[in-house]
Amino acid sequence: MPTPDSQKTIALAVRHNTAGIDDPVTRVVRYLQDAGHRVVFESETATHVQADGVPAMAIADIGQQADLVIVMGGDGTMLGIARQLAPYAVPLVGINQGRLGFITDIPIERMLPALEEILSGKANAEKRTLLEGRVMREDAVIASGLAVNDVVVSRGTGAGMAELKVTVDDCFMYNQRSDGLIVTTPTGSTAYALSAGGPLLHPTLPGIGLVPIAPHALSNRPIVIPETSVIVIEIMSGRDISVNFDMQTFASLQHGDRIVIQRSPNTITFLHPPGWSYYDTLREKLHWNEYPSIEGKLTK
Repeated sequence: MPTPDSQKTIALAVRHNTAGIDDPVTRVVRYLQDAGHRVVFESETATHVQADGVPAMAIADIGQQADLVIVMGGDGTMLGIARQLAPYAVPLVGINQGRLGFITDIPIERMLPALEEILSGKANAEKRTLLEGRVMREDAVIASGLAVNDVVVSRGTGAGMAELKVTVDDCFMYNQRSDGLIVTTPTGSTAYALSAGGPLLHPTLPGIGLVPIAPHALSNRPIVIPETSVIVIEIMSGRDISVNFDMQTFASLQHGDRIVIQRSPNTITFLHPPGWSYYDTLREKLHWNEYPSIEGKLTK
């Protein structure tokens, strides 16, 4: 049983409408309570997951009171919680109940042994940077957002190409005609940016990636710039152009609007069990250890 000094307040955030989630949640709650820790549910989780003796707590209160947040879901669930908790520096642990699991990396069959290792002080901690952006119309801020993965400026479905003027640290980079532009953190380099042909960036790399989406000029290639950079994307022409922050969309952009993007002063901390490796994650999720067999099936 923990002493008062070692007892922790641990919050659980669980993805909505996940089939079969009740049993894993119950096992995690029972394990934590048996270990003497105080367990709370994030308030939205409490509306769809029930457990005896587990109170609900708002995100702001979790940020101020919790020692650890366990996220049970997919990467999208983790992104949403991470954005909300970024100002509070509360460490996060991800248990994968989704499909891919780049940042919710603990498989559900190993969740209790992994939690035991992490809570015993054997965690592998890593910090991830975020981006913050604001939409400027003349001199007024009309929207803002925070992104763990990426900020994406893109044209609407059925619309023609967008023309975007891009400057970095007040230096003109290019006018680009394309379907859009992805501004990515190292964390987001394995997401949409990867699908658009961008490079993989190690999470500890102090860089920001700019990845064009289907550019008209094939010479417009992805580039990685310093994380201290301030990026301004101005809408020059195009219809139905939107900007989204981790897929949270603001769609009412006009010609002349500017999206100003830079590194956020906040970071998020992920905790992993000992022995965790980013390269192991890449190898598993990107199937780097699989090769075509003679019969056409993948082999390891």
